Amino acid sequence: MIGFIQELQRRTPLGWLQLNHHKSRLLVAVSGIAFADVLIFMQLGFQNALYDSNTTLNRAVLADIVLISPQSRNMQNMSTFSRRRLSQAADVPGVKSAEAMYIGLVTWKNPQTKRKTTVQAIAFNPEQPALNIPEINAQLDTIKLPDNFLFDRGARGDYDQVFTQIDAGKTVSTEIEKRTINISGLFKLGASFGADGTIISSDENFLRIFPRRQAGSINLGLINIKPGYEVEKVAAALKAHLKNNEDVKVLTHAEYIKFEEDYWKKESPIGFIFTLGVSMGFIVGVIIVYQVLSTDVNAHLKEYATFKAMGYNNSYLLGVIFEEAIILAALGFIPGFIVPLGIYQLARNATNLPIYMTLARALFVFILTIIMCTISGTIATGKLQSADPADMF
Repeated sequence: MIGFIQELQRRTPLGWLQLNHHKSRLLVAVSGIAFADVLIFMQLGFQNALYDSNTTLNRAVLADIVLISPQSRNMQNMSTFSRRRLSQAADVPGVKSAEAMYIGLVTWKNPQTKRKTTVQAIAFNPEQPALNIPEINAQLDTIKLPDNFLFDRGARGDYDQVFTQIDAGKTVSTEIEKRTINISGLFKLGASFGADGTIISSDENFLRIFPRRQAGSINLGLINIKPGYEVEKVAAALKAHLKNNEDVKVLTHAEYIKFEEDYWKKESPIGFIFTLGVSMGFIVGVIIVYQVLSTDVNAHLKEYATFKAMGYNNSYLLGVIFEEAIILAALGFIPGFIVPLGIYQLARNATNLPIYMTLARALFVFILTIIMCTISGTIATGKLQSADPADMF
């Protein structure tokens, strides 16, 4: 290992000297790689925000096992099933409680701007917490009151004045389906790609703003198990107990989160678009670096031929090209990493989506950048490997 390091120290950094000799070409290459990295970072950032924002509610549900309709596609398209399934589930050994949750998209008037927008309404029996959100659980008595709702302070839109009034202890009124409701409390959940925000109340208040919904038709069944029982075994027992009922599907809490994530990954076109964007960024980077390295090889063919004639083998010459590729990857990644930090901040402020830089993503893109430049270097050295020194002069 020490000998290898000493060899590197003695070695002339020919790749860096060639790149640094043509500073304008180096600047173009670094800018191109940075652009490709920014594109990849932005696509990955929005993709991660897509998955995180749309599974926030799933992760917050207080349930070991969740019952849903097999027709449900995602949290914004939840079908209903009979509430009787909860009574049947309660008969399974190990089940501690089985509660209902109602979910639906509704159009309401923004209390501040009076413009109509879509929010997601969630309701449950306020006698028992259904979400792992302390702000909501501290206000369960509030949503027991008729037409009283809690509103998401992480909603997308202009609500500053509304939040100020509610924080001051006032109640704000607005309309849903020509019915006046009161916003008497706040909590933090966050907007998603499917809804601008969330309102939460009791099941009775939910049915008032959805007059066509029947109390016996629910969207989720929240099953909690008794201490000492294993979730997987109780879930298997529930599946066996409810197997004759085609209107219900049994999921563990982890499977319930995966159910939502899989929709956005595999069925939603927006998930495919973000993946395609990452691929396009990678291809753009490969093309840009290839053009730079290929031009460099063509411009120095005679010099490389001289090295060959002096006895240097292809491995040494390829090492020079790959040295250039690694240098370009490192230099291009620096601005390619810094610029998205600012863009993430702007996008987060504009959309209220959870767009953040993570160490894992930074390492992934850096490795991707090295691979991108290595592939370009491999393609660019094709002519060099097959060249005969005698043909170069």
